[in-house]
Amino acid sequence: MHVDSVTVIFFSGLIAAIILHEISHGLVAFVLGDDTAKQAGRLTLNPVPHIDPFGSILLPVLGALTHLPVVGWAKPVPVNPARLRNGRRDLLLVSLAGPGSNFALAAVAAFVARSQFHPNGATFIVVTDLPMRVLVPLLFAEVNLFLGLFNFLPIPPLDGAALVERVLPRDWLEGWYRFRPYGILVLFLLVFSTDVTSRLFQPFLDHLYRFVLG
Repeated sequence: MHVDSVTVIFFSGLIAAIILHEISHGLVAFVLGDDTAKQAGRLTLNPVPHIDPFGSILLPVLGALTHLPVVGWAKPVPVNPARLRNGRRDLLLVSLAGPGSNFALAAVAAFVARSQFHPNGATFIVVTDLPMRVLVPLLFAEVNLFLGLFNFLPIPPLDGAALVERVLPRDWLEGWYRFRPYGILVLFLLVFSTDVTSRLFQPFLDHLYRFVLG
């Protein structure tokens, strides 16, 4: 299969994973009493309301073209903590719903890919030569696994930061809230100036490929 076709499949899966990630935030918020996302029209599979031109398209494409880590995001789903039945606890559940949905999708896609893979005694496997019935779910599993792990990093504005806010003593929160606006700068430096994310995530991706391809 041509490499360009693999790239198209990868980015299509990435955009779908990002959108489903955001929808899951809104759905959990809705279940817990906040219908802000629903009223904003964000509980929809239509990609248009979710796409952020920079985070959903430009940044991932630039990352791929320059061989830098491919990261991206959709427009954040609006959540009103005041409408949640148990503000601080429920806000944590809303935050974890995003990466949780990605991990669930990665697991399902990995099992589908594994069920469709028939090595026929091959000892060396080229991913781009895999049939579509294996390649599509495998790449979808990969992007969801990466997206879930990436969003678990405890750096604002990622979802993992909600875990930090949940366990921090209340008298430390003021300092944390002062740090939050600068989290995106820390995140960009971490992703584009170091190989920390590759070191963290590669073992998980290796396990995924071993699970599917043996």
